[in-house]
Amino acid sequence: MDNYIVSARKYRPTTFQSVVGQKALVQTLKAAIATRKLAHAYLFCGTRGVGKTTCARIFAKTINCMHPTPDGEACNECESCRAFNEQRSLNIMELDAASNNSVEDIRQLIDKVRVPPQLGQYKVYIIDEVHMLSSAAFNAFLKTLEEPPHHAIFILATTEKHKLLPTILSRCQIYDFQRITISDIADHLRYVAGQEGYAAEEEALNVIAQKADGGMRDALSIFDQIAASSGGNITYRATIENLNMLDYDYYFRLTDAFLAGDVPSALLVFDEVLRAGFAAQLFVNGLSSHFRDLMVCRDAATRPLLEVGASIAERYAAQAAACSNAFLYRAMELSNRCDLDYRISNNKRLLVELMLIKICQLSVPQAPAEQPAPAIRQMQAAPVPTSQNGTPSPAPAPKSEVPAPTAAPAPQPVARPVSTPAASPSPSVPPARPVPPTTQAVREKRVPPTISIKYRAAEDTPAVAAEPEADMNEPFTADDLEKAWLAFAETIPTETVLLQTMRTCRPQPESETAFTIVVDNRGQLEKLNGRAAEILHFLKKTLRNTRIEMHVRESEQQERRKLNSPTELYTSMVEKNPDLDLLRDSFGLELA
Repeated sequence: MDNYIVSARKYRPTTFQSVVGQKALVQTLKAAIATRKLAHAYLFCGTRGVGKTTCARIFAKTINCMHPTPDGEACNECESCRAFNEQRSLNIMELDAASNNSVEDIRQLIDKVRVPPQLGQYKVYIIDEVHMLSSAAFNAFLKTLEEPPHHAIFILATTEKHKLLPTILSRCQIYDFQRITISDIADHLRYVAGQEGYAAEEEALNVIAQKADGGMRDALSIFDQIAASSGGNITYRATIENLNMLDYDYYFRLTDAFLAGDVPSALLVFDEVLRAGFAAQLFVNGLSSHFRDLMVCRDAATRPLLEVGASIAERYAAQAAACSNAFLYRAMELSNRCDLDYRISNNKRLLVELMLIKICQLSVPQAPAEQPAPAIRQMQAAPVPTSQNGTPSPAPAPKSEVPAPTAAPAPQPVARPVSTPAASPSPSVPPARPVPPTTQAVREKRVPPTISIKYRAAEDTPAVAAEPEADMNEPFTADDLEKAWLAFAETIPTETVLLQTMRTCRPQPESETAFTIVVDNRGQLEKLNGRAAEILHFLKKTLRNTRIEMHVRESEQQERRKLNSPTELYTSMVEKNPDLDLLRDSFGLELA
């Protein structure tokens, strides 16, 4: 136990070839060494655990090697390489700028730079976390960094490049280290497990790689922790328990409940997650990631974006085949909205449960022949419109006693909202609806095509679960339309902006089946456009008429006159209140 070395130190790369995940950068450094085109200052920047200090040490050892290999690696046999491997080399000096960030520390460094190397050609100074230097220390270091002795090379390493002065950046060759990919980390962990004699499951290594967030040092530390707790048997179950991560199985079970429309099962799975000690927001974030993974699995071109083990990938592919794109898009939108509203919600559990219920309803088919709610039935039971002389208008379907030439056009409204002279009722039989149809020219004048949006049944978005029964054409009144409009508004109590818009902006009938919504601003217009397909679907089903058309436009507001001078401002105020001029005269005031 006394000789135990953690994997992050034991398996730290000692050659360029053993560096993981930085292939392009390593090739550039090796080419510079091979051609002897070495800069006097380098800046290695990147997130933690990606190999900045490791590459700096390898670079320092290689440029001082007496017999480098043809591929640009150190020989590890000469005196300089042996001194480096035994940590007794005087040609490499490391400085931690986090604890040595004063001007005095930099002055001591500058004094040491003047001493030439005793063995080898270069003295390499590695300054880690260089962004921690004070401004005075940076200023003291500028001249030496720009023009050091020919034997001195500086390698600066930092995780926050944006904190460095531009004068420092201009004096260095900058190398940006990228995050190590999940596949590269998993491959290296598999190699370490083989060297240590551990048994490791593929899914467990992928979970560790995801948790490491692109850092190899973090991955190796997690690997050691799980190997110690599991006795060298690194399983998927032991990994998620040690890392306090949600199991994939929760999300697969939830998605099955969503596809079946099983609300109780979805709520019970969520309750099981909470009882296991996981935070609700962590659950919501994981659910969003699960929907994202299902989406990328639906296309062979995006399937490589799924970074999980082979067995988990097969489950994803099987479940993705049962999901539609419309379902996944809408489910991701709902989960993302829940994540955004989570912090401001007072009842966080209810917020998440409402999201789960809404997602369950996405895949439940809406029966077109379903009886409407009691309030809707009362709207449909409205009195039959009467004519001007008080007699009821003829019913649409049965034949009336009015002679055929006058009664024939009235039974069924036309398919298009534009009426023609041949289809208009005769003077003896007034129209059955109080709203007279308008012509196409008038409608185009009222709703400019540049700002109006027209929705038809064929243009509904896939987010709508089911379309009403084909070719329904029951008549409805303007009052029926407004009640149905407000009925939909009551189904969205949490969407404050859209709810208030629908309560204040009422439908204005244009014809028998078309109406216009006039909103006050662009924000209300975008809110209605985003949910227009669902609103239109609800109205068609409630009013049992598939020929309904909706137009949304902004109101034509008067352009406000700009007041560019004090005189214009004063004149405008006097127009509103003439007593202001009397006040000015009484005090003898003048405009500036």
